Amino acid sequence: MAARAQRGGLAAALLAGALLAFGRLPFARGQAAAAGGSAAAAAAAAAALPHRRFEYKYSFKGPHLVQADGTVPFWVHTGNAIPSADQIRITTSLKSQRGSVWTKTKSIFEYWEVQVTFRVTGRGRIGADGLAIWFTEEQGLEGPVFGAADKWNGVGIFFDSFDNDGKKNNPGVIVVGNNGKLLYDHQNDGSTQALASCQRDFRNKPYPVRVKITYYQKTLTVLINNGFTPDKEDYEFCAKVEDMVLPSQGYFGISAATGGLADDHDVLSFLTFQLTEPGKEVPTPEAEIPQKDKEKYQEEFEHFQQELDKKKEEFQKEHPDVQGQPAEDLFETVSDRELRQIFEGQNRIHLEIKQLNRQLDMILDEQRRYVSAVTDEIAKRGAGFPSQQGQVSQQEIETVLKTQEEVIRQVNEIRNSMADTLRLISGAQHPGSAAGVYETTQHFNDIKEHLHVVKRDIEHLVQRNMPSSEKSKCPDLPPFPSCLSTMHFFIFVVVQTVLFIGYIMYSFWLLSRMFCFLLCLTQNWNYSDATNVFESTRSSSQKVLLMTCSFCVYITASSLLGTSIIASSLTGSKESSQLPSSNFVVCVLEMIATNLDFKNICQSM
Repeated sequence: MAARAQRGGLAAALLAGALLAFGRLPFARGQAAAAGGSAAAAAAAAAALPHRRFEYKYSFKGPHLVQADGTVPFWVHTGNAIPSADQIRITTSLKSQRGSVWTKTKSIFEYWEVQVTFRVTGRGRIGADGLAIWFTEEQGLEGPVFGAADKWNGVGIFFDSFDNDGKKNNPGVIVVGNNGKLLYDHQNDGSTQALASCQRDFRNKPYPVRVKITYYQKTLTVLINNGFTPDKEDYEFCAKVEDMVLPSQGYFGISAATGGLADDHDVLSFLTFQLTEPGKEVPTPEAEIPQKDKEKYQEEFEHFQQELDKKKEEFQKEHPDVQGQPAEDLFETVSDRELRQIFEGQNRIHLEIKQLNRQLDMILDEQRRYVSAVTDEIAKRGAGFPSQQGQVSQQEIETVLKTQEEVIRQVNEIRNSMADTLRLISGAQHPGSAAGVYETTQHFNDIKEHLHVVKRDIEHLVQRNMPSSEKSKCPDLPPFPSCLSTMHFFIFVVVQTVLFIGYIMYSFWLLSRMFCFLLCLTQNWNYSDATNVFESTRSSSQKVLLMTCSFCVYITASSLLGTSIIASSLTGSKESSQLPSSNFVVCVLEMIATNLDFKNICQSM
């Protein structure tokens, strides 16, 4: 049977070969045709790709991004933008910030491609407001639309962080075109004006976010790298707008803004490429630069070259021991710096884990002491009670021992995991990527959380097994002392009443003497006559009221007529009765006495 099957398979193979040779297998012919068609399509696609040329006047990238005067070559920054050596911080993480960066000159090419690398970082779960990439006919240096001007003529690609319309579709990327007449609908996040959009989270990513925007043959395409990988070419499709007409010349720009919430908006690079259609002549760089500018740039280049040669000579004179070494060896490359940072990070992790191991040993020692103390205490309590209580103590001992065994088991698992981590770190031949460092850091955080749980369980166990007599209690409040007895209180009230009555009598006597003195002053009486008149009044209340009114009238008259009248009254002359002050006071006293029914006093006066 096996030989027959082998002969049958051989015959089938021969028949298939014959049919293929004579062209009688349509499947093979179609497959070959398809292969030829795909090759032709690939060739046509390769031929249709535009020619790309880097435009340095419309680009920036670190390091050494900023000149000595704080400006970026061929770019202008406004608002709260802060250029530095490696990046441009469009806005800081402060409220109500606006900033933007724009090219100084207009582009002179129709189709283009820009690649932007940026970071948006913030401490909160939600950020605001966002970042925008522009191509407009005029510079929008400042304004309400993500830090740039409204009513622009061109296109804006918005990276909106805050959800203004409450539809929970942010952070997102929105493409909005404008002909110079529309106002941006900020309350609805531009959803009514968006030509295309996609929902992407670009905040707080481990790697910088990269965006590639291509405008070619009236088609705008947006590709985005979400920042989860260091691969620079790992783009995914976001949005596409066809039949889009943009100005033939315009300014490139990038802006950002913050509101009630705030993020740091950092732009690391902005690279611009000119796209030329196949078959068209690519413009030469010399044809685009005027002769005057070429001479200026050549002169600057020669000047910088001379400065560089001079610096080299000074360095060789100051460091004769490194003259034979190449200049490149004196500087650290990007790969060397990343490798050094990885080694330093792993060394710090190694030291932290060692310290954590020491702390874990201390916790285990304390745990053993706690176990021995609790066991001794329970044994003492069990020995001092009857047999029934001894059984309860035995059960408590078994419960405590089981709990301690579980705790020790968990601690041993943690120690084993730490030992594995140390072995992986020390035995690594090639340092891992940033993802490996991130996993190690996450593992270290898990270990710290487990240690906190173990410590909390130990404290809870010690408090639960501590005897009730030894548990901490709040101290009792001291008794309040009795400062005053009942007898002392009554004595105090009686003394205060006597003093008050004496004070009233003394005040009455003083007022009576004052009234008599007033009569002596106004009527030229002697003191005994004035006292007799005063004592002839009928009641004490009338005496008090008369004295008070007399005193007030005298003070008023004295203040109006002056001290001279008082002096003449004190001389005792007979003409003093004719003074206006005496008559005035006497008349007022008569009015008071009449109202108080003191007719005898008035007649005697």
